[in-house]
Parts: sequence; C-alpha cells; structure tokens
Amino acid sequence: MNDKSQIGKTYDLEERTFEFARDVRRFVKILPMTLANVEDSKQLIRSSGSVGANYREANESLGKKDFLMRIKICRKEAKESAYWLRLIETEEKVSENQRQKLIVEANELMNIFGSIVRKSE
Repeated sequence: MNDKSQIGKTYDLEERTFEFARDVRRFVKILPMTLANVEDSKQLIRSSGSVGANYREANESLGKKDFLMRIKICRKEAKESAYWLRLIETEEKVSENQRQKLIVEANELMNIFGSIVRKSE
C-alpha cells in the first residue's frame, strides 16, 4: 500500500484502483494455499481488478446513465473485494496486517464510489 490513501492527500483514482488490484495480487502470493484460499483468492483477484477496470470504463462512458452504472459496479466490486478479504485465511502477522490494510482500502473505495453516485444522481 502507498501513502496516497492518507487523509488530506490528493490522488488519482485510476492510479489508486490500479494500486489496490496490484496490492491484492501481492497479498495473494504470500497466503497459505489451502483449497479455500485458492478459490477465494480467484474471486478476490477478479473483484479487485474489476474495481479499476470499471472505473476506467466510467471515465470513457457514453453518457450520464452509463457513467452511473459503471460507478455502481465499482462500488459493488469494492464491497465484494472486502468480503473475499474477510474470508481468506492468514497464518502470519504480516499477511494479517496486509489483509486489514486491504479491507480498509476496499471500504474507502466503496465509500468514494458511493459518494460519486450520490453526487451524480
């Protein structure tokens, strides 16, 4: 994770969502590969990558309705990412700390996209 998520810092949301997906992939690499973690990690990788991909699509939207739909998908995927992060089993303090940071980031992204939806409707 980087320092851009600190309160009061300005940030590029495209870059922030990219870093979230990248950090999730790094996190998955250090997990114990139990059967449950393998399956949950696949879902987590998909949902975390979908946050940024849909945000980029929203920025290229064809109109307000398309934009709002994409932003709502971003919010949904961030929420889903937090869910999978909660399910994953960690064994070490390092991976548990990283999981908690990623959950915080997923929730922050969810709140940001929720705010965009409220302001755009």
